[in-house]
Amino acid sequence: MVDIFSNTNILLILAILWVLPWKGYALWLSARKGQKWWFIILLIVNTLAILEIVFIFFIAKRKDTKANVS
Repeated sequence: MVDIFSNTNILLILAILWVLPWKGYALWLSARKGQKWWFIILLIVNTLAILEIVFIFFIAKRKDTKANVS
């Protein structure tokens, strides 16, 4: 018989392993850039790393591009 709780634990562990690196990098990047509101939002909101990935690849890079052009 398959134990449903062991499957749930495996999914939880996989979710944590997926989210932690993305969240850590996004928080580090927002703190380094002095983006206090992004840091707070990323810290509080849990979206299985979707928000963190959007920030890393779109928001943070867009800010860099504007800073480098000026």
